[in-house]
Amino acid sequence: MMPVYRRGRKRQFVQLVATCFLFSLVLIYWEQLDANVVSHVKSYSYRYLINQYGFLNDSLTLDREIAANLYGFQYLMNHEDKCHGQEVLLLLFVKSSPENRLRRDSIRETWGNEYYIYSTLKATIKVIFVLGVDKNVHRRHLTQQELMLENRQYADLIQQDFYDDFHNLTLKLIFQFKWANTYCQNAKFVMSSDDDVFVHTPNLVTYLQELNRKGISDFWIGRVHRGAPPVRSKASKYYVSYEMYQWPAYPDYTAGAAYVVSQDVAVKIYEALMTLNSSLYIDDVFMGMCAKKMGVSPQYHAFFAGEGKAPYHPCIYEKMMTSHGHVNDIHHLWREATDPKVSYLTTGVWGKLYCRLVKIFLLCKPYYLDTYPCVSAFS
Repeated sequence: MMPVYRRGRKRQFVQLVATCFLFSLVLIYWEQLDANVVSHVKSYSYRYLINQYGFLNDSLTLDREIAANLYGFQYLMNHEDKCHGQEVLLLLFVKSSPENRLRRDSIRETWGNEYYIYSTLKATIKVIFVLGVDKNVHRRHLTQQELMLENRQYADLIQQDFYDDFHNLTLKLIFQFKWANTYCQNAKFVMSSDDDVFVHTPNLVTYLQELNRKGISDFWIGRVHRGAPPVRSKASKYYVSYEMYQWPAYPDYTAGAAYVVSQDVAVKIYEALMTLNSSLYIDDVFMGMCAKKMGVSPQYHAFFAGEGKAPYHPCIYEKMMTSHGHVNDIHHLWREATDPKVSYLTTGVWGKLYCRLVKIFLLCKPYYLDTYPCVSAFS
């Protein structure tokens, strides 16, 4: 009996030590667990079981006159007649920083070339770069002079007098929709993108032309985030305090890197922007709040990338809409994506079968890729 008893005591001791060790790990890594596991459980429960966002009206609504005064920044550069007297299919805002001249030039020469789109697809798009002022006080005057010269050359910059900073992205969001509703109400669609995003404008414009013929409304597409929790880690640039946003989940929203809305949705978003408190500086989340208030829901598009780059391959370019994280390869990607060989390789029975296999290999990974989902390989 004695050996059995000792083995039992030994097993209990090992279990106790293991339990204490695991408990210690939980205590040490609780913040990470809370951020990555517990917060997601809370957010999904809130999103899919409770799904109440009444606070948008109850807690965050501003008087329209107060909101107008808060967001009434002075224009430093403007182009009031940019859309006047034209049938504009797409008004495309590019969020840029004052110092990113090379990025803007690359876009003008590739996917943001208005003349190319009109000559090849007979569609009018208007590409506008949205800026604040350089937050570096020592170089601000010189930067502003350079911007004025750039604008004189290209006539495609709009700028208001607020610091161009990550924490002012919501001000840029308001700026964009205010400008669209003031100066370009004739645009059928409005798009917002970052200046490190590659937009396959031929694919996008062809897609929007078809939707326009159908007279589509209540349209909002992009990379949709559903039931996303606020980031509570102070080490993250996306940190949001409980004082700023106390609820466990954001309303559904599209990634701010690139999304498209129809004109009627742009009007609704602007109306909400003028009545909601914009202290939340994460612009795509704030966009989702505005849309939720107006009863607009985002639609997931499989070929709008998240934070990652889409794979480089003709079979990917065939249906590509956007890809994120492009700075130095814009010209190369533009040449490859618009090369006639893309159509040659991707059409016909064998071409479609080949691309199906290629896309499965490139997109259906056992680990998470924030580009195109596996399902896009079968669309």
